[in-house]
Amino acid sequence: MFRNLVDHPWVLVILVVLLIALFGSKRLPDAARGLGRSMRIFKSEVKEMKNDGKEDVKTSTPAGAAAAAHDSEPTALEAKLAAEQAEADAAQRQTRAS
Repeated sequence: MFRNLVDHPWVLVILVVLLIALFGSKRLPDAARGLGRSMRIFKSEVKEMKNDGKEDVKTSTPAGAAAAAHDSEPTALEAKLAAEQAEADAAQRQTRAS
């Protein structure tokens, strides 16, 4: 399938034109931005999952109780997600106002 895109670049041009026609020029950057945010979140979650096994060994010590109390606080990822959501909401309100 992807070989056709390399062999026949006009297929890619037609695909881009169809995307612009279907979604419009205003929605495509928002969609790309949303996809980028999703990928960033996915990568950070995968990284966090890899580190979870390492942290379990560390929290088995008596200091683990302090770490468990720290878990109830919002993580940096949650704070970042909240900030991005607030940005998206503000941008959407601004778009609706115009």
